[in-house]
Amino acid sequence: MLPDKHPLAPWLRLTLTPGLGPAAQRQLLAAFGLPECIYAAGFSAIAAVVGAPLAGKLLDHDAAAAVDLALEWLTQPGNAILTLGDAAYPASLLEIPDPPVVLYVKGDVTLLSQPSIAVVGARSATPQGEANAEAFATELSAAGLTIVSGLALGIDGAAHRGGLSGPGRTVAVIGTGADRIYPARNAELARRIAERGAIISEFALGIGPLAHNFPRRNRLIAGLASGVLVVEAAVKSGSLITARLATECGREVFAIPGSIHSPLARGCHRLIRDGAKLVESAADILEELRLSPLEAASAGDLAPVEGSPEEVRVLEAAGYDPVDVDTLVHRTSLTPEALYAILLTLELDGRVSRLPGGRIQRL
Repeated sequence: MLPDKHPLAPWLRLTLTPGLGPAAQRQLLAAFGLPECIYAAGFSAIAAVVGAPLAGKLLDHDAAAAVDLALEWLTQPGNAILTLGDAAYPASLLEIPDPPVVLYVKGDVTLLSQPSIAVVGARSATPQGEANAEAFATELSAAGLTIVSGLALGIDGAAHRGGLSGPGRTVAVIGTGADRIYPARNAELARRIAERGAIISEFALGIGPLAHNFPRRNRLIAGLASGVLVVEAAVKSGSLITARLATECGREVFAIPGSIHSPLARGCHRLIRDGAKLVESAADILEELRLSPLEAASAGDLAPVEGSPEEVRVLEAAGYDPVDVDTLVHRTSLTPEALYAILLTLELDGRVSRLPGGRIQRL
């Protein structure tokens, strides 16, 4: 089919006109109906809705090259473009104040309309935070929920890995064009998500990692999901923006508490003070959302501490807050040499992790 005859061509032309934002696009659609009707209306009628400058841009801009690029991308296996007029467009996004007119999708479009929960948090997450995010996402996916996150480093990546491990799978909402992957370190994870989940973007193909687009995509993360779980977050973070947007959309907000000494727990503690639901296990979330119980054991269930008597002694002395070696020496009454040997074994076994500043954290 010739590009100018393709049914998506008018939609793409509308959304690929520079300076014509989503709000103006929706105004025009509300006034005239389908995009082809907008162009048929003529300058005066369009100007009456969005003003003469935007009307001129809409009619004068040559978007043919960008439209051709999008239609070529569409021919690749697994790629789809959804518009506000499509039955497959996620109904949950129609509930937010500013739904995108067009969505670019790589992967399984049906996941966008499945029961889902967003899992978000800090990029510079602690090892325990990433472990928590992956464990919660794994169990929520096992219960059939799709895990929605933003493909960032840290908590987002851990959440996607957990989502991929279960039947619920995962959706990544990205802040670049759907043909770009950011950050590059998550390229392999993105490939797996495209194969077994879905990657979506509202931004035109070729758009790189512009800073102002990432807060904007957060509204889609919040809008797609029934609720948002914040695992770790500083007081000033994009995760708190997502949580606020979720509240504005009438979604539930959940937060995992952390150490009073951790800067990455303060955002979660603020959310809890402001009314977010404190959760200690995935079962808490499922109960609040009135969904079926988990198939696996609760993430909050405590297993007995295993290992040699000395290893158990060190793990119990470490607790779950980051701790320095001098404190562990004092708590365990071990010599520094003996303690370092035990910590090395525990680190190799994946039971503790070394943090910046020489601190240790039990996993």
